[in-house]
Formats: sequence, structure tokens, C-alpha cells
Amino acid sequence: MHIPPFDNANKAIIDADDCRVPLNYFNIVKLTSGQAFDYRVPGYETCVVPATGTVDVVVEGAEFAGIGNRTVDVWDGEPEGVYVPSGARATIVAMSDAAEVFIAGARYSKTLEPFAVRKDEIDLVQYGSDETKTHRKIKHILGTKYHDKVGRLLVSELFTVGQGGWSGFPPHKHDTDRQPNETRHDETYNFRFKPAHGFGMQLVQREDGQVGDAYHIVDGSTIILDKGYHPCVVAPGYEMYYFTILGGLFQRSLVQYFQPDHAWQIETIPGIKDMIAKFK
Repeated sequence: MHIPPFDNANKAIIDADDCRVPLNYFNIVKLTSGQAFDYRVPGYETCVVPATGTVDVVVEGAEFAGIGNRTVDVWDGEPEGVYVPSGARATIVAMSDAAEVFIAGARYSKTLEPFAVRKDEIDLVQYGSDETKTHRKIKHILGTKYHDKVGRLLVSELFTVGQGGWSGFPPHKHDTDRQPNETRHDETYNFRFKPAHGFGMQLVQREDGQVGDAYHIVDGSTIILDKGYHPCVVAPGYEMYYFTILGGLFQRSLVQYFQPDHAWQIETIPGIKDMIAKFK
């Protein structure tokens, strides 16, 4: 499903127990200097990630200062974030003139410890090639290295490299728990384009092989994915970014199932097996 850009007034875009993607939570919070935002999501662990701007984050008394360093857009530097345990109360305070903040969440009942992820701790993967039109960069904020500190939440930023090309290819899905071949993970994306008037397409094809759906995505589009194969593509001349939230049903590690007709292309895309491994 496609949610076009809109002013959400700091209210959750995907709230807790949303029937469409019940394993995910997503909010975008916009603040000006000194302005604070308090939140608590019972039953969901979350991660605070500034898209732009700098914020201080307080989680049940634990203070994390100076989170975020990007001023222009999501291409302007490396991401940072703060992990907020399930049900914990968090306060976000803008320390820059303005801040736009993503809050990503996954359903999880246990309470862990909060921690910050700084820019030099981001887990980076770059794979694909210009020749195969699959060249992209993934910046894992809550990736493999935090597997023992997080419940079921995976948070990443994905960038197309160059201008034009495919992401999420070969087409894959993760809507059925049939380990070791596939895990059930709900997924939510928020897209940005450079220049901002760029656009792309999100495709969703159901497993029955019937013709699926195509969504025209623009700067600020949100896509929620409960099932189906879901590659996306950006138009030539533009760069595409998407903030990615994954929440597992029983586990954190993601096992993607590639569409059988196209799975052979895994062998043609440089570095893609490293990318698959990083979602463990």
C-alpha cells in the first residue's frame, strides 16, 4: 500500500497494532530549535533516527546528546540513531534550527537497554553494479552487529548509487514463516529523491503469479508491505533513498525468498550475497 506524502503533524503514520503491518511502527517528527517531542509505544521497541538536524534523546533518564549531523538532506552525511526499549518513554529535543526525525518500531515485548549508534558505527554494504542497474548502498543502523542488543527490529537506509536503477532485485518476499527458507517480516519504507522532484515505482506481486500492483512513489512517499515480491526502481537522472523498517514475527534475522523465475540473477549481481548476509 502507498501512503502519499502528507503533513502528519507528528502523529504516527503507522501506529501500534496497525492491521496492515502489525509488526511495524513508523512516525516522522518535525521540530524546531528547542522544541521537544515525547513518546512511548507499549509493546514496541523503537529507534530514533534524524533524517536531518541534530537532537538530544532522553530514554527513561539515560541521555544521548548530539544525535544526527545532516543539515541539507539524507545524502548529507552518515545516519545516527538511538535504540529505545519496548514501552520506554523517550524525549527528543531539537538542538539545531530544525530537525526531521524518523521513529522506527517493531513489536517486541521484552525490555532491553537503550544505546546510541554513532556514524562511525554504521554497518555499510555496497553491492550491485552500474552494468546490471542494481548498484546500491545500504547503511545499517540497527544491523548485524547489534543482534544481541535488539529484539526484532532492523533499521537501515538504502541508496541507489548513480542515477536510475533497481533496488530489491531480484524480486523477493518475506511474508511467510517457513524457516530456513523464509521468515515473516513486515516492512515499511519512506522514500526521498534527489533532486526532490524525482520519482520511482514500487512494484508488488503476489505469490500466485498474477499481475501485481505498481505505485508511483515521490519524495516523502511511504510504502507498507505485508506480503508479496516487492522490487522498486528509480527513474533515470534521479537518486533514490529509502528508510527501511523490518519487524519479525518470531525472530530478528531476515531470510528473503527470491522469486523462482528470477532467482538465478543472484549469481549475476556483484556483492549481493554479502547484502543478504547483513540482514541476519
